[in-house]
Amino acid sequence: MSSTHGAVYSSYDTDDKQESKLLKKAKESPFVPAGLAGLTAVVGYGLYKLKHRGNTKMSVHLIHMRVAAQGFVVGALTCGVLYSMYREYMAKPKE
Repeated sequence: MSSTHGAVYSSYDTDDKQESKLLKKAKESPFVPAGLAGLTAVVGYGLYKLKHRGNTKMSVHLIHMRVAAQGFVVGALTCGVLYSMYREYMAKPKE
């Protein structure tokens, strides 16, 4: 029973050693890392502005930051889908 588990684990380890999942995803669609970087930037900016928000309520500030972060990620995903569609259907040479 342990020999079958060893075979499964050894093939899993060799796949992880070649490339990480994030690097594979970045090669397939380059807008995923851009979306993650934008999300990190919006969250960082929101944390910075949290201290200097003035008389704005906390809930309103958090809602604005959530909408900005979601908007950036959805925009990056949309650009990624459009890019992959362009690569698949328009840039592909006809056979």
